[in-house]
Formats: sequence, structure tokens, C-alpha cells
Amino acid sequence: MANIRSGGFAVLPIEDAHLLRYAALPQVKDHRDPFDRLLIAQALTDDLTLVSRDGKFRDYAGLKLQWN
Repeated sequence: MANIRSGGFAVLPIEDAHLLRYAALPQVKDHRDPFDRLLIAQALTDDLTLVSRDGKFRDYAGLKLQWN
């Protein structure tokens, strides 16, 4: 955990607001990974940029993406 924080990262707790957004996410064709969808819900709820190589993330409206 110390390595994460020393690298400038923070651990995000899973809040009720994230779960509500998760439940409201649209079903995207061929994308059912619950962990990915939780990351998307957190990014949308907290107005965060999500860095991913997963092209399926493009199908989520309103998501700020940074392609790596």
C-alpha cells in the first residue's frame, strides 16, 4: 500500500454513489466485466479520467478516457 501512495496514487473506497452509478450503467455489448464496470462507475461519479487499453470503454457515454 505504501508503494501505491508514494507513487502519487490513492486508493478509492467503494461508496454508495459508485454502486448506484454502477447499477445505472447501460449494458454494453460484449462487456460484462464487473470490475471494469465498477472502475467506470467510480470514474463517472468522481469525475476522474480513466486510463485503459480496453476499447470497450469507449461505449460508455460521458467517460473521460486516456488511451495508453
